[in-house]
Amino acid sequence: MEFFRIIDKQVSEKQLQEKIHPNSLEDITDTMLFLENLNTNFLGLTLWGEFEISYDKIKGGVRFTLIDCPNALSWTITFGFPPEREKIVIHATINRTQKPYEFIEEVSDFLDECENGLKTIF
Repeated sequence: MEFFRIIDKQVSEKQLQEKIHPNSLEDITDTMLFLENLNTNFLGLTLWGEFEISYDKIKGGVRFTLIDCPNALSWTITFGFPPEREKIVIHATINRTQKPYEFIEEVSDFLDECENGLKTIF
């Protein structure tokens, strides 16, 4: 499943990468917290529990992935690419075609948090 949020803000790849990183998650969301570094990944507390989380700088922005999540939740925050080249795009995916409504609502709420947090820091 795919989820999108579009934020009407213009930023650069560099600005996204400077302001969005493991230690800034708690500034962007209410339900995520950086716990500790784990070599190239980090341990984070989420709405769904503790997970090893990868963080990557990618073309256009950043990507986070819950490494040991059974739903393989991953999200990117980018600028300069479709579906909206002149806006910030949050794109999240899970490895399922169907999930209970409650879970989809939790993912949607999480993305709403990210959207509101990004509007605040940009």
